[in-house]
Amino acid sequence: MKTNVVIGFLGTNLDAGKRRRWRPSVQLVEHSDFPVDRFELIHGSRWSGLAEKIKTTIEYINPKTEVLLQQMEIQDPWDFEEMYGAMFDFARNYGFDDEREDYHIHLTTGTHVAQICWFLLAESRHIPAKLVQTGPPRGEEEGPGSLQVVDLDLSRYNALQQRFDLVSKEYNTLLKGGIETRNAAFNAMIDRMEVVTSNSDAPLLLMGPTGTGKSDLATRLYELKLQRRRIKGRLVHVNCSTLKGERAMSTLFGHRKQAIPGAGADRRGLLQEADGGVLFLDEIDELGLDEQAMILHAIETGKYFPLGSDYEVTSRFHLIAGASRDLAEMVAKGRFRADLFARLNLWTFTLPALRDRPEDIAPNIAFEMARVEKLQGNRITFNADAQIAYQKFATDPGTQWRGNFRDLSASIQRMCTLAPRGRITHTMVTAEIEALSKTWHHASSDPDMQLITEHLGEKAANIDEFDRVQLAAVIRVCKQSASLSAAGRRLFAASRAAKASRNDADRLRKYLEKFGLDWGSCQS
Repeated sequence: MKTNVVIGFLGTNLDAGKRRRWRPSVQLVEHSDFPVDRFELIHGSRWSGLAEKIKTTIEYINPKTEVLLQQMEIQDPWDFEEMYGAMFDFARNYGFDDEREDYHIHLTTGTHVAQICWFLLAESRHIPAKLVQTGPPRGEEEGPGSLQVVDLDLSRYNALQQRFDLVSKEYNTLLKGGIETRNAAFNAMIDRMEVVTSNSDAPLLLMGPTGTGKSDLATRLYELKLQRRRIKGRLVHVNCSTLKGERAMSTLFGHRKQAIPGAGADRRGLLQEADGGVLFLDEIDELGLDEQAMILHAIETGKYFPLGSDYEVTSRFHLIAGASRDLAEMVAKGRFRADLFARLNLWTFTLPALRDRPEDIAPNIAFEMARVEKLQGNRITFNADAQIAYQKFATDPGTQWRGNFRDLSASIQRMCTLAPRGRITHTMVTAEIEALSKTWHHASSDPDMQLITEHLGEKAANIDEFDRVQLAAVIRVCKQSASLSAAGRRLFAASRAAKASRNDADRLRKYLEKFGLDWGSCQS
């Protein structure tokens, strides 16, 4: 049989027996149906004499009970922060062995603040124990009084469990944006995500092609954390593809004004803005290696150095990271830090592309229609033949949906805006299908677009046609050149001859940075 261990505070008033003969710590060991093998009695040094007296009394009344005195110094037992901190340290250092011992917490003694702390530590399983509440005999009765054991395993209570299931369903609806999704794999991912978000503060990594809804999902995860009271701060959304070089460091970590030429004041930085809340690093695969190292340090320690500062700044935040590219592959190529990937990869969720969720297209069309109706203030519907034609096109395996839900949203918005008298006709659907097909075909057949897409992925669709030809030409020159300087001399030969430019390599580097590229990525 397991050893039965009781942990409790010394009752400085009740155990002293000044007002009544019943002493809870003493009478606890007199219950024949609740044998106590070891009693961990916690007390302050001021009460060492009383603690020794109670220890002697207990061991005299029940020689089978071993009493161990645990000294805990607390200045103000009604200060929640001090009390919880001391009790948490006690629990962390105790060394519980729940395979060989059963643990019980004696709630009767100690302040109300201590009782609350006991409950929190037991409910969170920092102390793997049940709760014990004792009381004095009623009236003129003799004996040790009452004893009640409370097990915090809530799964044993069906009525409560049903309520928790209902709340969990509400959280799932929140994460899905109110859309009745039908894809089994996606719904299973949301179920798992809800459990992880509600019970863990570890970083979350959202993977998937652009347009699959990573940003919207990050916002909903933040709202769920807020509802579950795991955070109190704000959501700070950072698009890492816009951060390059020194600007990235300053934007993320802040700076002292003397560190940046021309800066008029200190800058807090986005990590400090996220203190107490959620930091969403979208497109984290675009972040430089130096920034990745500092992010890792900030995640693990909650501290970092702003640029130009000799002192660390503290910021405690929950991290959500989004990535469109395969981070494991980037680690293998040396373009993403293995230690940061290991830290992010604890909870990874891959959002499927729209074409992989054909059963979810219909509810998403309805959702987008409702959103446009709310914005425009008009009710808009499909004609029957138009709805059949669009639904068939949208769910066809050959339909590319290169921009995923972003393409679908834009398509619905266009048709709703142009719909005469709030009706989307078959003719409108046919024109929209032709426009989408033409756009996707252009993106796949244009050599310049193909080259840019090789390096930028789905983000290539966001580059203006004006810049497309020039960027493709620059990439081609980089591929044909032996070094960044050689590529710069070739690209800027005219301005170099006119002595308008002296540093061709730096000029080329800055141009590539505008599009999230560097020399290495152009060579690959």
